[in-house]
Amino acid sequence: MDHGRFAHYRAFYDGPASKAPIALVMGNCQAESVRVMLATSKSFPCTLVRVPPVHELVSNDMDHLDALLKRTEILLTQSVRSDYRGLPVGTAQLAERLPSSARTVRWPVVRYGGLHPFTAIVRHPDDRSGVPPVVPYHDLRLISRLAGRPSDVHTGPSADEVVAVAEMSKAEMRRRERATADVAVSDLLVRAGADAMRTPNHPGNSVLLGLARRLQRALDLPGDATDPGRPLLNDIHAPLSERVITALGLKAAIRSTWSMAGEPVEEHFLWKEHTRWYERHPQWVEAGISRHRDQMALLGL
Repeated sequence: MDHGRFAHYRAFYDGPASKAPIALVMGNCQAESVRVMLATSKSFPCTLVRVPPVHELVSNDMDHLDALLKRTEILLTQSVRSDYRGLPVGTAQLAERLPSSARTVRWPVVRYGGLHPFTAIVRHPDDRSGVPPVVPYHDLRLISRLAGRPSDVHTGPSADEVVAVAEMSKAEMRRRERATADVAVSDLLVRAGADAMRTPNHPGNSVLLGLARRLQRALDLPGDATDPGRPLLNDIHAPLSERVITALGLKAAIRSTWSMAGEPVEEHFLWKEHTRWYERHPQWVEAGISRHRDQMALLGL
């Protein structure tokens, strides 16, 4: 086992030192940030164990996960399909392995494209973890260009297009909340303004804190989680254009470049690197069009 991974998730592999009841927060990279928020609570009744995100779990982790589930009294989980990546880590599968006294609260994967209408996540069944270099996101303008459609890196969306994408994205969040969640997040995105998302799937602290408090209240606990005093999910920031700021009435500074670990990444450099990657992985172009067809139509792509 990788020693760095073991050290980071020691309580997952060795079990927590405390004999207190356990709480697990399961899901993607957002789950650990929610756990950090909940760990600030003075009233939370269980030991919050740091676990790997579901997309990083491997078969050798299952015995360790099962040992924790036997002691888990609170499971807070994003909705995960059964047999995700070939492992029994779906929401229903986890719930089946809990003690009868345990409580489960589901929360939605937070995705919102309103602030970054051209930025997208694309998955392909050939390689679910495959991403382009530099930043692990796709630009719908570049996908459109490579598919033979007119597009330009300097073309910005109109105000109507920005609003249309934001409304579509919020509607999709509300749909998933109704279908698979016990708490809502979509209204928090509106309140947070420009701080709602750093990228389409990395919420800002105010959204994460609001979600953590709602999870507490869903458990009939005081909503006393607090901000940990540092920005979470902060390694990557997508550009924030003047047109988006104006169209959505935001109070924010323009961000013309990507930011990776605090270092700026110019879009023209990113497009060059991504174009080379698409030349080796052309199937991602069609996958992007298939997944984001409606959004691309709203943007005239």
